[in-house]
Parts: sequence; structure tokens; C-alpha cells
Amino acid sequence: MPSYRGHRYPVEVISPCVWLYFRFPLSFREVAELILQRGVFVSCETIRRWCATFGQAYANGLRRRWPRPGDTWYLDEVFIKVHGEQKYLWRSVDADGTVLDILVQNQRDKAAAKRFFRRLMRRTGTVPRVIVTDKLRSYGAAHREVMPSVEHRCHKGLNNLAENSHQPTRQRERAMKGFRSVGGTQRFLAAFSGISPHLRPRRHRMTASGYRAELTVRFAVWDQITGAAGRPVTA
Repeated sequence: MPSYRGHRYPVEVISPCVWLYFRFPLSFREVAELILQRGVFVSCETIRRWCATFGQAYANGLRRRWPRPGDTWYLDEVFIKVHGEQKYLWRSVDADGTVLDILVQNQRDKAAAKRFFRRLMRRTGTVPRVIVTDKLRSYGAAHREVMPSVEHRCHKGLNNLAENSHQPTRQRERAMKGFRSVGGTQRFLAAFSGISPHLRPRRHRMTASGYRAELTVRFAVWDQITGAAGRPVTA
């Protein structure tokens, strides 16, 4: 559980601010306005620091509760703009659509693919049975060197899980009007990919009552990993 020692505000204020920022396409200023409506004044700069300080810690706490990843991994890369320059966002998900890891890199060549493969295995602590990618040649070259015993399926149509997983990032990129730095992008997306899916159940697969019940469970988990008491924010 994160330590809040030295912070002026309690977890009952900090936790909802972080939740709002990573769940909805809001600016720090808009989050401050929403919290102000509840009678609590917090500056947008303070909320920015909270998200930077606690976002990854909360995401790590949620990830520790995730089930072990499946043995089939889907990988994909898309270009993103960072301070006006083209970079590449590498992403891997398992068969359930759970994001295993993301990595912002300058290139999408063999060296970048090898770096991402090694990072994936290190962070998950496992090796997949199958990887599924598009037809980018860098995947095949890196696969032969880093994980030659793993089956590699290469087909554009098989990779929809990873491609669809980019959509929330694209939505957030538009709301933020682009990313500012490579390090800041990596930190934000690492926390975002851990927090946002937890707070966004796949509603189209649920009844209304089932969706509300699932959200109740997920909010309870959120309170546990943040240390929040579950009380509403008050002045």
C-alpha cells in the first residue's frame, strides 16, 4: 500500500483525483474543478504530482491481482507523436485482452523488437507458447534470436486484439492534444494501461445490473490497493 506520509491531503482526496484522471479524458484543471464541486480545493499542479507519484503505484497494485497471463501473446506497434516527432508505441496483450506491457521507442526495427521481447519476458516472468504479430519483418528477426522455441504466427488479420487495445490510448492522445516527452509518455501510458482497464469493464458483454455489480467489486479492489476507506470526499 502506498505511503501518504508528508502529504497534506488524505487518501480519500488523493485516490479519487487519480481515479478521475486515469479513467476519464480530463485535464488536471478539470479534475480540480470536479473535486472543488465536492467542497475541496486542490490546485491542478498538486493533482499532477499525485498522478505522477501514485499512478504507477496504484497500477502495480492492480497488476499484482491480475491472473497469470495466457500463453498466447498478441503484439503490435503504432506510431505516436511526441513533441511533434514520430515515435512508436509497442504493445502486447494476452488472449483476454489484458495489456502485458507497453514500450515507447524511437524505431520499429529488429533491435527495438528484441528490446520489447526481452522486457516482456522479464516483466511477466514467463515465456509464451505462441506470439501473434503483423507482417513487420522486425518481429521475425527478433523472434529467431530471443525466443526461437516459441511459435510465431504472422498474419495481419490475426492481430486484432492488440490493434484494438490501442484505441483507449488514441482517445486519450487526442484529449491531451499529444504527448510532450518520451519519458512522460512512457510513465503515463504504463500507469494508464494498468488503471484504465480495471475501471472500465467490458460493458457490452454485461447486463446493466451485472455491470453495476462488477463496478462495485472493482471499486472495492481500488479502495484496497490505494488504502482508501471508501468514504465520500468531504471538505
